[in-house]
Amino acid sequence: MRIFYASDTTPNAAFQSNLWRNNLYLPLVDLGHDVVELQYDLRETFQNLDPQNPLAKAFIKKNRPKLTAELLKQIRAAHADKPVDLFFSYFYDACITPEAVDEIRAMGITAVNWYCNGSYQLHLVSEISPHYDWCLVPEKLRIKDYEAMGARPIYCQEAANPTIYKPYDLPVEFDVTFVGQAYGDRPAYIKYLFDRGANVRVWGFGWQNYSEDGQGRLGSNQLQRALRIGRKLLTPAGWQAAAQRLRRSFEPQAAGCDVYSATASKVELPAPIIGGILSDTDMIRLYSRSKINLGFSTCGDTHKTGERIVQVRLRDFEVPMSGGFYMVEYMAELEEFFDIGKEVVCYEGPEDLAEKITYFLQHDNEREKIRKAGYERCLRDHTWHKRFEMVFKEIGLV
Repeated sequence: MRIFYASDTTPNAAFQSNLWRNNLYLPLVDLGHDVVELQYDLRETFQNLDPQNPLAKAFIKKNRPKLTAELLKQIRAAHADKPVDLFFSYFYDACITPEAVDEIRAMGITAVNWYCNGSYQLHLVSEISPHYDWCLVPEKLRIKDYEAMGARPIYCQEAANPTIYKPYDLPVEFDVTFVGQAYGDRPAYIKYLFDRGANVRVWGFGWQNYSEDGQGRLGSNQLQRALRIGRKLLTPAGWQAAAQRLRRSFEPQAAGCDVYSATASKVELPAPIIGGILSDTDMIRLYSRSKINLGFSTCGDTHKTGERIVQVRLRDFEVPMSGGFYMVEYMAELEEFFDIGKEVVCYEGPEDLAEKITYFLQHDNEREKIRKAGYERCLRDHTWHKRFEMVFKEIGLV
C-alpha cells in the first residue's frame, strides 16, 4: 500500500523526541508499505495548536493556509507519480483546513487521522475529524463524542514499537523511577512516596519547578535542550505559556483537598531525586535500570475538577515492551490489554501505591515473573504493527 504520512516527530514541541516517528512512521515502513513523508517542519505548528490562546490563534490564521497548500502540493505530486492509497496523519485543526481533507478524499485517497489527546482536548480536532474517512481513537470514553460530531471513529489503543522499545542488559541501579513531565497529580504522588521513605527518582520536563532549592539536576547532554527552552521564553508565545503555567500554580484549590490537589506552590522535592530531560534512548534504557517503573493515568489537570479523567497511555505499553516492571493506576480498560497482577501491577491511590512498592521491592522473584510476562504479552499483542494490521483490515485496505 502507498501511504502519504504527515505528523510531527513528537506530540510535545518543548523538547526533541522521535516518539511518533518511532511509533507510527517506522512500523508502517516495517510492514512493507511505500510511505511518502510530508516534507515540512511542523515544530512551530505543534507549538501553536489552541485557538483559545490569542497568540496561537494569530499564528494558526497565518500558518494553516500555508501548511495546507504545501501538503496538497506534495500529495498531488506523490499521487501523480504513483497512486496514493492512504493519507495518514497526526493532525490538529491548526494543521489543515477541513476542505483540504475533502479534496484529498476526492482524489480517491482514504484519509485517516490519529489523535491521542481527545480525553480532555477533543476541541482541538473538532473541525477536521468529521471530514476524515476514519479517526483512530485510543480513548474509549470519547467514541460517542466523535460520533456526535459526525466523525467515524475506530477504537485503536496505543502500543509500542519493539524495534525501538526493547530491554537493555544493564545493571539495575534504582528502586522506583518515573520518566515524564511534571504536571497534574504526579508531583503530589512523588512527594507522598518520598515522605514515606520510598527511594524514588524522577526525570523529565518541569520537575525542576518542584525542587526545594529550585535547582533540580540536568541529565546528561541536557544543556542544549535547556538553552533551547530558554530561547523559547524570549518569544511572546513562550512568555504567554510560562505566564499561564505560573497562574495555574497559584490557583486556589477546592475545599476538601487530598493528595491529588497539591500544586507547585505546595509540593517541594529534594533536588537529588530530580533529573533532567532524557533522550528517547536514555529513557528506554532507564526502564531496564529500574526495579519499579511508575505510570500515572490522570489527564492534564482534570484532578482539580469534578470529573477526574484517566486513560490508557502510550507508557502503559512502552515500559513492558522495554522489559521493565510496570506499576500504574488501575482502570477497567487496562484489563482488556493485560492480566492485572500477572503482567503489570496496578494501584488505587497513593497509599496503595506505597504499600505495593514496599511489597514488590521485597519480592524479587515475583517482580521478575511479572516483568517477563508483561514483556511477552506486549511482544505478542501490543505492537503498532498489529494495531495497523487491525485498522487496515477494518477499513478495507487489505
